[in-house]
Amino acid sequence: MTATPTVRHVEETEEERWSDTRAKISFRTTIGDGETPTEGLCSGVARLEPGGWLSLHRHPVTEVYQLLTGQGVVTLEDVDHAVRAGSCVYIPPNREHGIRNTGNVPLEFMFVFQADSINDVEYIWSEN
Repeated sequence: MTATPTVRHVEETEEERWSDTRAKISFRTTIGDGETPTEGLCSGVARLEPGGWLSLHRHPVTEVYQLLTGQGVVTLEDVDHAVRAGSCVYIPPNREHGIRNTGNVPLEFMFVFQADSINDVEYIWSEN
């Protein structure tokens, strides 16, 4: 697929849910899910309900979180950082990280990977 300018609304995408040892999270990949012709970046929106989390992991591509709603804690290389709507998190390649919702409302964040497709992102899960 050749990359082209694209506009896509989050509700046009399929919601994925993980509720196992990896996470208690839902997310929609808006750009780079195999349906959009992209190159170099893919993105979407994730949602953690109160008490939700994404386990510690790493991957060989850079990632950015932009928090849209709620509050929580992001763990970066064993250091906890309080985050809230408006916080932005930069995660270099192969750095251990995870996130959890510590508030009473959903925590939503946009994620951006430096990859052509979400399917190219190889998650390496940490021992918890």
